[in-house]
Amino acid sequence: MTTFALIGAGPGLGLAAARRFGAAGHTVALLARDRVHLDGLVAALDGERIKARGYTADVLDPDSLTRALHAAGEDLGPVEILQYSPVPRADFMKPVLETTAADLDAPLAFSVKAPVTCVNAVLPGMRELGRGTLLFVNGGSAVRPKPSVAGTSIAFAGESAYAEMLHTALAPENIHAAQLIVPGAIRPGSEHSSPEVLAERLYALHAERDGFRHYAEPMPD
Repeated sequence: MTTFALIGAGPGLGLAAARRFGAAGHTVALLARDRVHLDGLVAALDGERIKARGYTADVLDPDSLTRALHAAGEDLGPVEILQYSPVPRADFMKPVLETTAADLDAPLAFSVKAPVTCVNAVLPGMRELGRGTLLFVNGGSAVRPKPSVAGTSIAFAGESAYAEMLHTALAPENIHAAQLIVPGAIRPGSEHSSPEVLAERLYALHAERDGFRHYAEPMPD
């Protein structure tokens, strides 16, 4: 049995993705900062007979991410699928003309250093398996920078570049890196961007392994 590891576990897209991959037979490792929050998500999955465990980690603390992912692999089985989809903090979204160099420290740690840390933690296990999937979920500013949200625009661009390089470099090893762009808000009941629809898209990216960048819905003009 292999593990689906989710960075940024929450009650919306995170829980929907955990359900989808869990229903496909994977164990589920949920990573987030709040233990009580994690316990509630694990209980929900346990009620659906999905084997899951929560691990406390902070995406701004590389050591905690590495420890949590290594523990998940040891406890639940090797990580075959990694999904990186934490929600950026509101203070990452200052207008460009109000953004200082110091304002970029946390967004870059969140969207560039943390994904690199996570990939480095799970890559040896994927290589031993002979397969793996790396899923990156970003907002529209990853591909169309917005002056009103400079921090995420700059940091998401870095994450996108890293993920696309992984897509090329790891393809010969049967490790697939893919990015899902969600241009607007994730909304319950949305035709294209509800948690359940996005979870199904993410599972399809894992199963079909077709191309790098995908869109939940067309980018608005």
